[in-house]
Amino acid sequence: MADEVKIGHVSHYFGKIQVAAVELTDGELSVGDTIHIKGHTSDFTQQVESMQIDKANVDHASKGQSIGIRVAEHARVGDEVYKLTG
Repeated sequence: MADEVKIGHVSHYFGKIQVAAVELTDGELSVGDTIHIKGHTSDFTQQVESMQIDKANVDHASKGQSIGIRVAEHARVGDEVYKLTG
């Protein structure tokens, strides 16, 4: 089983386009990483296929940045975001 490291939280969810805005509070995230989004009613794991900062595609983001990620399921404000390692 992979370990999980908390890297941030969902700060906004855009339902029509299924994108979660994630505030990175710890660590870093790259395209290809696997994340786990967990909250009161959310609990799913997915691979990061693309992410954006200010509508520009990026391959990598780090602590202090806010990124947009297309998500497979509904995410909610306050959901915690973990990166799977190992």
